[in-house]
Amino acid sequence: MTPENVSAASASVLCPTSVMAARPAAVRGGDSSSSSSKVLAPSPIKNILGAKLASSNLSPYIKLVSGMAGGVAEACTLQPLDVAKTRLQLDKTNEYNGMIDCLKKTARNEGVGALYKGLTPFVTHLTLKYALRFGAFEKFKVMLGADAKGNASAKVNFTAGLAVGTLEACMIVTPFEVIKTRLQKQKVVAGQEPMYRGPIDVVVKIVRNEGIQRLWSGNMPTVIRQGSNQAFNFMSMAILNKMLWGKEQGDGKVLAVWQTLLNGLLAGAVGPCLNAPIDVVKTRMMGQDFSKPGEIKYTGWYQTARLIAAEEGLPALWKGIIPRLSRLAPGQAITWTVVMRVSTYFENLQKEIAADEKFKKEAEDKK
Repeated sequence: MTPENVSAASASVLCPTSVMAARPAAVRGGDSSSSSSKVLAPSPIKNILGAKLASSNLSPYIKLVSGMAGGVAEACTLQPLDVAKTRLQLDKTNEYNGMIDCLKKTARNEGVGALYKGLTPFVTHLTLKYALRFGAFEKFKVMLGADAKGNASAKVNFTAGLAVGTLEACMIVTPFEVIKTRLQKQKVVAGQEPMYRGPIDVVVKIVRNEGIQRLWSGNMPTVIRQGSNQAFNFMSMAILNKMLWGKEQGDGKVLAVWQTLLNGLLAGAVGPCLNAPIDVVKTRMMGQDFSKPGEIKYTGWYQTARLIAAEEGLPALWKGIIPRLSRLAPGQAITWTVVMRVSTYFENLQKEIAADEKFKKEAEDKK
């Protein structure tokens, strides 16, 4: 390999986007008289992915992995806000005077560790949920008429988001949120054994005492919440990317971190603002113990909504909206930033592989 080839390959590893300019120089600098002269992919990742990636749209599996990474980042960063949201939504006696008061009292009375109650199911839940969400969304978009690069109309993005939100609610979100809600609901008192010792204990006791179907308590409001959230989330994100920054899927354009954070923040806030009451209903139904039939208060999502409004007033249906927005909007900002960074990396990698294949062919044609 000539010095020019070595220089171009080294530059492409240090700065992947430079390969588009460096590769032609490498081809011209090669020894065309040698029958073994070939243009090599400058990255082990490209050697693994090869021509298959170059000749196709980004795989939904790449979006799946991107979503998993975003889910872990979001869960570990924002878990205390989710605990506050759940406590406020379950608060029927006005024990807490807002989000900050809830966080302070929880940490003071139960220890800082209480702010991370339900973290294990929360991380698992978000990782699996985002893997399914971003992977399935790409599939649904293609089925509904997205172009070769994955770009689609607002209607298609809305419909695909609605479908994937419904799917994730039934398969993942409802049972994991039942577990999380039960853990976050209980308050640890010194000298007393907590009802649940962990996520597995929650599952065992619910199945044994209430029946396995109770892991899907509140499934209908969860479907409504998740479906509407993802419909607005995906549609809004695509619109914001294009209108504000001229970014479309598959173009390889790298947005600044603050730009993806801003877009994710705005897109993630639309759904929660519109469906806050259904989230309160969901939490009340999930937090209810069904092991004592005579004490069952909430029997369905519509009955729950009416009962809350009648007993506690209409504003009670918006309890926890501040911590919910404080968690979900920044959470989506973090997730979208990670997802777009990973996806854009592979979009540019795809272009580089395609360029490699083209230059290899041109070099062979000149022999």
